[in-house]
Amino acid sequence: MTAFGPGSARPRGPLLRDYVAHPRHGPLPALLLLLTVATGLVDAVSILSLGRVFVANMTGNVVFIGFALAGAPGFALQAALSALAGFLVGAALGGQAVRRLAGHRGRLLAGVTTVELVLLLAALAVALAADEPFGTLPRDLIAVLAAVALGMQNATARELAVPDATTTVLTMTLTGFAADLRNREGRVLLRRVLAVAAMLLGGLVGALLVLHVSASAGLAVAAGLIAVVTAGAWVASRRPAPWQER
Repeated sequence: MTAFGPGSARPRGPLLRDYVAHPRHGPLPALLLLLTVATGLVDAVSILSLGRVFVANMTGNVVFIGFALAGAPGFALQAALSALAGFLVGAALGGQAVRRLAGHRGRLLAGVTTVELVLLLAALAVALAADEPFGTLPRDLIAVLAAVALGMQNATARELAVPDATTTVLTMTLTGFAADLRNREGRVLLRRVLAVAAMLLGGLVGALLVLHVSASAGLAVAAGLIAVVTAGAWVASRRPAPWQER
């Protein structure tokens, strides 16, 4: 069986195997799908509670910075700039992790998500200690901590190179889905649909939690998902397997 992706042969066996025991990617597809849900949760918190700021989608965040510079109401320039700076720092840290651990994909994901979990728990601690709606200082701290975490995640997902599993950006996934609609096999299209659905689910649950419970609840659920990914990555890394190699 070959790795799924552009030009790959049709996968054999149950669809679930493609996510938890793929010969090329092992359990990485399932773990990255969970990270995609967590991304939707964190961005729901950031958009709805931090002054319309993206901490994962920097394309949207750069546009929001332009809106804020133009004086559009409701956009927090300082928080958006903090998130952008934090994301770049996180991506740089993720790059350092890639250079050290790229030879073992499971340990790379496990190590990075461990740090990501710590950062999100720190953001959660700030949120719990502050009153909602957040003041400027806690808002910017949460934005920076979450953005560093998501920057590391994005750099790691880029290195892992699991098809349609960027965990933070869906533009190319949607483009591929529409452009290849008549030319791709069903499992490739389904994989892309699942990636979009995971982000949608995270955004939906995150928005419901922010609107009806609290922003802290949204961060807590996101941290819980990342804890599951971290544990899964560490467990999967204990035994040598072909998918762990770069």
